[in-house]
Amino acid sequence: MTATKGLEGIVATTSSISSIIDGVLTYRGINIDDLAEKASYEEVVYLLWFGKLPNRAELNDLIAKLSQNAALPEQVLDLIRATPKNVNTMAALRTFVSALALYDEEANDMDVDANVRKAIRLQAQLPAIVAAFSRIREGKEPIAPKEGAGIAENFLYMLTGQEPEAIAVEAFNKALVLHADHELNASTFASRVTVATLSDIYSGVVSAIGALKGPLHGGANEAVMAMLEEVGSIDNVEPYIQDKLNNKVKIMGFGHRVYKNGDPRAKHLQKMSEQLGKLTGNTNWYEMSVKIEELVTGMKGLKPNVDFYSASVYTSLQIPRDLFTPIFAVSRVSGWTAHILEQYENNRLIRPRAEYTGPSHQAFVPIEQR
Repeated sequence: MTATKGLEGIVATTSSISSIIDGVLTYRGINIDDLAEKASYEEVVYLLWFGKLPNRAELNDLIAKLSQNAALPEQVLDLIRATPKNVNTMAALRTFVSALALYDEEANDMDVDANVRKAIRLQAQLPAIVAAFSRIREGKEPIAPKEGAGIAENFLYMLTGQEPEAIAVEAFNKALVLHADHELNASTFASRVTVATLSDIYSGVVSAIGALKGPLHGGANEAVMAMLEEVGSIDNVEPYIQDKLNNKVKIMGFGHRVYKNGDPRAKHLQKMSEQLGKLTGNTNWYEMSVKIEELVTGMKGLKPNVDFYSASVYTSLQIPRDLFTPIFAVSRVSGWTAHILEQYENNRLIRPRAEYTGPSHQAFVPIEQR
């Protein structure tokens, strides 16, 4: 047995949920470009869970169930209120999602239909958790979700208390669609490893959140926004980037282990970044991002990934920077739960081996002789 660092190039399982083939991302065989431009996030959730796009009645039924299950248990709201306001947002999300299981009577029911109902609750309640935590730490009361509204519209409403502009809903919906699934990424793999032991769906999602918390996976868009704030203006872009490259400092939001010719999701968020910048009257973040892309791609041959333009999109939507990664989870929970349901369908305990590199043939030395 020979180890492969980071499991790069290793095919660990089969899946029919999403694919990345020759740089093209598909969900259930449908190109991400078509889904980003034409689909609601709820249609994508249905597609990931059930393997096909919903008809109108199926979509309306899913939207209704998501709406009916969006309210948080009062005990979880009390926990959010009791949480220190300056904690890491992903650590907080991990704790709150774990707490949801305590108040779900079906938490340990492994029946297929029960797991689907739990997936619906998780998808409905994660946006409510993130919005409630954001408001409570600002000294505001959480806002109940609007009945019948889609997840994109409802999240922005619960976060701000204001009816969002149509273009804001469109942009956030597109971001949710683009982040919904991404084959066997670190957090998805973590969720499948956990539930392969026949642990419950909440444990799988909590494992995924723990993996997403790491800056090499979910935190890149926060790092991109921190960089843009540090640069400050378009006049500072070139000297800033040149200095970083000269000192071999990684520019966040560029390159991807799987995509060698550019992330197909990035162009959709670039377009929304430009449109939102014009809507808000502040195109500075967008213009700086374009200039950084030109320099990094020109000098290093690296192209932006999905995180790069999502930073300016979320900022234009007035979303606090430390909510960027929790929002990633709000979207990706659809993919996590799809993979968890698929793992349960044809389960086998995931138990790889390790290539041993330690000493061999060592004799035991009694403690008196050490």
